[in-house]
Amino acid sequence: MHRTPVNPWNWSLNLGYNQGEVIEGTSRQLIIAGQTAVDHEGNPQHPNDMRSQIDLALNNLQAVLQSADMDLGNVIRLGVYTTDVDEALKNFDLLGMRFGPIQCAPPMTLLGATRLAMPSLMFEIEATAAA
Repeated sequence: MHRTPVNPWNWSLNLGYNQGEVIEGTSRQLIIAGQTAVDHEGNPQHPNDMRSQIDLALNNLQAVLQSADMDLGNVIRLGVYTTDVDEALKNFDLLGMRFGPIQCAPPMTLLGATRLAMPSLMFEIEATAAA
């Protein structure tokens, strides 16, 4: 897979994502449902702790990727939903710690929501990956 960043301006690079990417040479895609801070039985974890919820949601995202023989470097798009945009942004360094070292900055959308599927959840991340 070959990725070509598309950034008519560079402000989003400071936030860890490209405005767009041209993806070439892929043979398969993985569409990943929203991953949240739930355990292996689907029970919500870390109520009222945004940082821990983001960390667990990212762990769950990586688990789905690994189950498809992919990793974070295969992610070509992220959708992020949160019940508190300001608190989520304070903890976005967690995304940078995972995507930064592999120099992956997939296009991303961040949306605020009044609530997620389960009332105690504060953060959800969905992805598209390609290989």
